[in-house]
Amino acid sequence: MDHNSLQCWTIRLFSCVGSGLLLSLALQAQAGTQTLSYEEQVLTVDGERRTARVPKGYRLEWLAAMDAPRMLTFAANGDLFAGSRSGKVYRLPPPYTKAEVLVDLDDYPHSVAFRPGEILIAKTDGVYRAPYRPGQTAIARREVSLLAKLPAGGGHSSRTVGVGPDGRVYVSLGIQGNCSDQYLDASYPFDMRRGGVLVLREGDGKPSWETFASGLRNPVGFDWQPQTGVMYAGNNGPDHQGYDLPPEYFSKLTAGSFHGMPWFQFDGKQVNRDDCVSSKPPRPVAEVSIPAATFPSRNAPLGMAFVPKSAMDTQLEFDAVVALHGSWGTKPSGSFFGRDATRRVPKLVAVRFQGDKAVRVDDLVTGFQLPNGDRWARPAGVAFGPDGALYFSSDSEAEGVFRLKRGQ
Repeated sequence: MDHNSLQCWTIRLFSCVGSGLLLSLALQAQAGTQTLSYEEQVLTVDGERRTARVPKGYRLEWLAAMDAPRMLTFAANGDLFAGSRSGKVYRLPPPYTKAEVLVDLDDYPHSVAFRPGEILIAKTDGVYRAPYRPGQTAIARREVSLLAKLPAGGGHSSRTVGVGPDGRVYVSLGIQGNCSDQYLDASYPFDMRRGGVLVLREGDGKPSWETFASGLRNPVGFDWQPQTGVMYAGNNGPDHQGYDLPPEYFSKLTAGSFHGMPWFQFDGKQVNRDDCVSSKPPRPVAEVSIPAATFPSRNAPLGMAFVPKSAMDTQLEFDAVVALHGSWGTKPSGSFFGRDATRRVPKLVAVRFQGDKAVRVDDLVTGFQLPNGDRWARPAGVAFGPDGALYFSSDSEAEGVFRLKRGQ
C-alpha cells in the first residue's frame, strides 16, 4: 500500500469509526514503514576527511580512538563501555571523547553487561564478573572471577553477554568453523556445544548454561524488541556457497527455537539441506525457524540494538539498527582473491518494524568503503545513549567510537 492509499484509508477509517485512537494507531503503522531520505556529510576521522551518507537531519561525529573496540554497552549512570579484541575493557564517561582502560585482561573481552553491584565480562572461555559501582574508573584484574565457563577453542571466538528483561544472563557464541558439527545440546561434548544463545541458570549456587536458541552459525549481536520483549539476533552464514548464498539472517529467537545451521540453510525462499556436514540433523527441517529478515550474503552482521522510545525520531522508534561489518568475500566466487571493490560494503542498516513484524531493511549510514574497495571504518558494536543518539564502534581502519545524532 503506497503513502497516498494509506492516507486515504486512515481518513475513511476516522470518518466511519470516529475514533481518534484508531487513527493514531494507523498513523503509527504508517510511520513504521516510511522510507528514509539521506544527505552526504564530510567529517574528520583521525585527521582524515571522510564522506558518509547519513539520514537527513542527522550528524555523524568521530568521538574517540580505542584499540579494536567491539560491543558497546551503556551503564545506568550514562558511562559508555566497550569490549575489545585488544584485551582491554574501555570506559568512556560523558561526553565520550576520551577512552579510559577500565581493566586489561588476557584473552578476548568482547562485551560487557551490568547487574546491580557488578559488571559481567564475556571472554572466549566464559562469562566473568567483578564488583562494580557506577562511576568507578578502574577494576583490578584480581577482582575479576569466573561466573560460568563457556566452550572455548579457536574460530568465532567472540562472546556477547546481555541481561534480559527477565533479569537473566544471556550469551551468544558461534560454531568453530564454516560447517563445524557443533550444537547446543548435552549429547555433544562440552567444548562442542556452540552455535546459538545460552541462558544462565542460577539460584542453586552452581551457575550453569541452558540452551535458549540453537542452530545459529555465528550470532554476535542480540537485543530485545521493546514493545514485545522478544529477542532478535543477527547471524553470519557460511562461506562455501559462493558470493550470493546464503543470505545473512536477522532472526527472531524464542525459547527452544532451532535455526538450522550447519545442517540447513535458508536461501531466501526455502530451507535446504546443506551437504557440508554429513551428520544427521538433530531436528527435522520442519522445525527450522525462518529468519524474520535477511541481509545480502557476506555482510557479516555484528552488533545490533533496538531504537528505544524517544531516541532518534518517531519513524525509527522500535526498529533495529544492525552493524554490517562487511567481509573479505569477493565476486564472482566469494573467495578472497577477487577485486576488493566487489566486497560487501560495511554499513549500518535499520530493520524496519510494523508492530511486531520486520517488514524490510533500509540503509542508515553508508560510505565507509571507497570505490576501490578500501575501507575507512567497519562498524562493529551498536548502542543507544541516554541522549537518544546512536553510538557505534569501528574495530579496524578508524578504530574507535562514532555518534549519530539529530541536528547539525
